[in-house]
Amino acid sequence: MKRPSQLVRELMDHLPYTIFFGSAGVLFAGLLTYFAAVVDVQHAAAALASGPAANAAAHVAGHEHELFSGETVEKVSPIVFHVFHPVHLLFSAIATTAMFWRYDRKLWKALLTGFVGSAGVCGVSDIGLPYLGGWLLGTRMKFHWCLVQHPQLVVPFLVVGIIAGIIAGESIERSTVYSHSSHVFVSSVASIFYMISFGLTHWVDQVGYVFIIIVLAVLLPCCFSDIVFPLLIARRDEYLAAQAQRHGH
Repeated sequence: MKRPSQLVRELMDHLPYTIFFGSAGVLFAGLLTYFAAVVDVQHAAAALASGPAANAAAHVAGHEHELFSGETVEKVSPIVFHVFHPVHLLFSAIATTAMFWRYDRKLWKALLTGFVGSAGVCGVSDIGLPYLGGWLLGTRMKFHWCLVQHPQLVVPFLVVGIIAGIIAGESIERSTVYSHSSHVFVSSVASIFYMISFGLTHWVDQVGYVFIIIVLAVLLPCCFSDIVFPLLIARRDEYLAAQAQRHGH
């Protein structure tokens, strides 16, 4: 089978997982933001409890729109990002390395492919494209790259992911699909919470545009790092020939 046909097959095979888990990630971000906003509403109501009930209710209702980007959201969103971004790197390293290992068994190339395909592309997905998207929406975004500013936060996840990818690619059937599905979910959450954490606090106002940015930021880089990148580097023909010779075919 020629390599372009293999790329198309892999992309089509992963497409349903990408759509489903990408949408689930956006829904998760919306629900978490909603519950954070509810906490802000409750705090505002408690602070006004000493005044007339009607005035307190009117005040909360009048500021309900602002509460969706209030103090609780601002505190929670960076924590969510700094949890999901390293986990994103973990699943990306697993998927990228496992995909490469299925077609090429050179260890040093597998290590390099896993690192570059996850650390580089995930930076584009979680940080670069959300940063650019917030800027296009008229927000003054803050650039924050964890690999440079918090290497101790992300490097352990990268190392474990690469090792797990080699093991999974060797022994677990369909491992790239499973890790890619998890990769897409955590990537969508990390991308949207980067936007919320570092500038776009009023994201609910522009949720339609944010959804388009997240789809582009998640689907294209994730599919590239999990599928296209390792398959372009892997010497698939040599691996298949070696496998056929080992089995006497």
